[in-house]
Amino acid sequence: MTLQGNERLLTTIKVQFLLPLLCIVLLAISAPIYAQQREYRQQGFQTSDIIPDDIILETMARLPQVNREALDDVCRKAYDTFVRPGTGYENGPRGPVAMWLHSPVLAEAIFDVRQRVRYGTTKDQRLTELIILSTAREIDHQYEWSAHESLAQAAGLEQEIIEVIKYRRDLAELPATAGLGATERLLIQFTRELVSEEKVSSDTYMQAIEQFGSEGLMDIVGLIGYNNFVAMTLKAFDVQRPIGTELLLPMPVE
Repeated sequence: MTLQGNERLLTTIKVQFLLPLLCIVLLAISAPIYAQQREYRQQGFQTSDIIPDDIILETMARLPQVNREALDDVCRKAYDTFVRPGTGYENGPRGPVAMWLHSPVLAEAIFDVRQRVRYGTTKDQRLTELIILSTAREIDHQYEWSAHESLAQAAGLEQEIIEVIKYRRDLAELPATAGLGATERLLIQFTRELVSEEKVSSDTYMQAIEQFGSEGLMDIVGLIGYNNFVAMTLKAFDVQRPIGTELLLPMPVE
């Protein structure tokens, strides 16, 4: 065999050996990308047969209602901070608030934070609910999502955007979506990184601080943090959605 023929044979052998190896390497590199794609399953409706045995039906939680008349004057005043006209709890405490009122002074302090981050900033309720839904999705919290999807719709958040958040769709690969502008994308991405990553990336942070300023961004972080506190309360006392209501957040398939 000539020298030229030997070189051709050697090249062929190298290709035959390296091509499968290259394919293995590419598959290994792409594996984490595929692993990040999540499948979700609808959860149906809340039924009595799935309510845990330690749940008190009066509150649909592990703790009973607080008896206002059994409180001292300081705690009664704190109780009335939430349970009064205009707060949404004029007919009595429920959900996380019913649990907070077991520590009335704590509940009173939380009230001011709630009012600030949900209603006391320059961002409108549409964007507030977008952030709340984004937080609920990142922590897979059924109660918070199911409580807020209708509030988001009432605030004007487009159903297409709700679906993007609900199924955690890749923002970089989305087609044009009604109402999903640069602000909405930034808030979703910021929430995803703050809740689910080790830290917010420098690029996302710079965009957020430029758009919202230091006070605005701190209020956004406060809203995300407040809703995580709500979630921790619901989780600790296993607060349940009312029987017969639809569980609107699909959960990841393990």
